[in-house]
Amino acid sequence: MKIEKGFIQVYTGNGKGKSTAAIGQAIRAAGHGLRTLIVQFMKEYPYGEVETLNKLSEFITIEQYCGDDFVLKKTLPPQSELDKVKKAFKRIESAFQHGEYDLVILDEICVSIYFKLVETSAVIELIQKKPEHIELIMTGRYCPQEIIEIADLVTEMKEVKHYYSEGVLARKGIEY
Repeated sequence: MKIEKGFIQVYTGNGKGKSTAAIGQAIRAAGHGLRTLIVQFMKEYPYGEVETLNKLSEFITIEQYCGDDFVLKKTLPPQSELDKVKKAFKRIESAFQHGEYDLVILDEICVSIYFKLVETSAVIELIQKKPEHIELIMTGRYCPQEIIEIADLVTEMKEVKHYYSEGVLARKGIEY
């Protein structure tokens, strides 16, 4: 099975579940023999999904490119992180050119724009390079309006209530 027309999807908002929804889409695609590349930005931590998805490596490739330590330090991203973004973009462009994947997920790309790891214009240029037959999913808070306008599907996850406000920290196996 191949995708005839690939669309552009965005999962954004301040609620939980953006990356989880994108990963669910990758698993659904694998069930139909489609191949997915997941490029994670600002997620060098050993998130639980990495180990699990590596077990589905015949259909899903997951790669992490950038950290987020600079956010906690309240500084701009260092050059080393900007270089990782350039490497990630080269990887994505190569995947587009070689057609080895049916679905490409840019996990946390929107929040990467917000924290100045990448410019909105660079992401738009990347979107414009997407071949017709590849589905593209982008996740992360703070999605710029310019990308929302380009997208074919936009879902906003809205926080209604969250246990973080009660002091509960991120839990292994649930939030990471």
